[in-house]
Amino acid sequence: MTRILVIEDDSLVSRTIATHLRKRGYELKLAETGEEGLKLFRDFQPDLTLLDVKLPDINGLEVLKQIRQTSKNAAVVVMTAFDDMKTTVEAIKAGAFEYLVKPLDYLELDLTIDKAFQLKALEEKVSYLIEERQKEYQIDNIIGRSPQMREVFKMIGSVANTRTNVLIQGESGTGKELVAKAIHYNSPFRDEPFIVINCSAISDTLLESELFGHVKGAFTDAVSETRGKFEIAGKGTLFLDEIGDISPNLQSKLLRVIETRDFMKVGGEKILKTEARIIAATNQNLKELVSQGKFREDLYYRLKVVEITLPPLRDRREDIPELVAYLLEKINRELKKNVRKVPPEVMEYLVNQPWKGNVRELENALTRAVILAKGDVILKEHLPFEPSAQTQAQDRFLNPRELVPLWEIEKRYIQYVLEATRGSKTRACQILEISRPTLDKKIKDYDLKGEISE
Repeated sequence: MTRILVIEDDSLVSRTIATHLRKRGYELKLAETGEEGLKLFRDFQPDLTLLDVKLPDINGLEVLKQIRQTSKNAAVVVMTAFDDMKTTVEAIKAGAFEYLVKPLDYLELDLTIDKAFQLKALEEKVSYLIEERQKEYQIDNIIGRSPQMREVFKMIGSVANTRTNVLIQGESGTGKELVAKAIHYNSPFRDEPFIVINCSAISDTLLESELFGHVKGAFTDAVSETRGKFEIAGKGTLFLDEIGDISPNLQSKLLRVIETRDFMKVGGEKILKTEARIIAATNQNLKELVSQGKFREDLYYRLKVVEITLPPLRDRREDIPELVAYLLEKINRELKKNVRKVPPEVMEYLVNQPWKGNVRELENALTRAVILAKGDVILKEHLPFEPSAQTQAQDRFLNPRELVPLWEIEKRYIQYVLEATRGSKTRACQILEISRPTLDKKIKDYDLKGEISE
């Protein structure tokens, strides 16, 4: 039952309020002084407090301040017979949700209480989502026990509590943004914005406006003033993905921001300050771009105060089984499915794939497999890539771990061809380049099974 505390020195008024609210199903506690009200607030832990400004012992606004110190999210509605601007302003500044004038309009009181509870529910939901988002990007959720990944974890832990710029390098799909978010959400500034800009997806002119903002009339389509990402990020993190693709002109401007911590909007004259941390990422070799004259050396060293290099998935294959388990849990949760079983031969197949798209490709492959799976088991045919001819041959008749006589290889291959041709002897003879009597003899000698037709 929803609890409401009424702190009101006029017993007739408080009993009238209590009678009205009990009819609406609320649980009520009444206090006639500020001290009594504060004690009841701590013991009763109400969902909402109705507070009179004029109390016999403590001013109601002081009670409000102490309530907010006890619980910063407490919902308090102030009531008073004195409808003046000063009291209203002070009440709102002290954290009151609403300000009602006596004698109370009970319809207005009901609407105010409903609105307060709706807002509180929304705040709790937002708080939960923020907590879940922070959990999602904890270091523990970046999967890997390989030596390379252990080094990455150490670097994240070392840099998270600083404001140092970070450069993350690695192939596409290795999880550069995930690492950047882990740094941000494990830092003291986790409640500040995390802003992402893909530098390769925006033209040079638009990218400058995205970063710094622009004033009205700065260019043809600038119909109003806008805030740039540096301004929006505040004390948070600005993640510049594919930093290697920005032009020399923009490299110069970015370098100046890093050095001076200030900037101007496009077309503007006012100097703005920034406290945002920059985390840059690229799948290119920036050092090589510097040697080619395509990237400023001074900017390169400003960005790579700390450098984190993410290994490709093929270089840490021992992490794949754990990654598969983690990604399946995530995919099943999102798709509301329960496909969690991976047979050993399928897991081995996954471990041995080249994974040119790295973890992103693995997640896409598993998502497809979960969608196509009929039960709770992932099979090879559910995966989105075709086995190579060599892989098929190894699976069907040339297991490289098993040394067998030549006749056994021949037997397996003939069986494979017959299955591939759906038992057609005519087609099998053409592929094997042998005569019909020879094929019939080998079928008999090797005791080959299955549907075999003419």
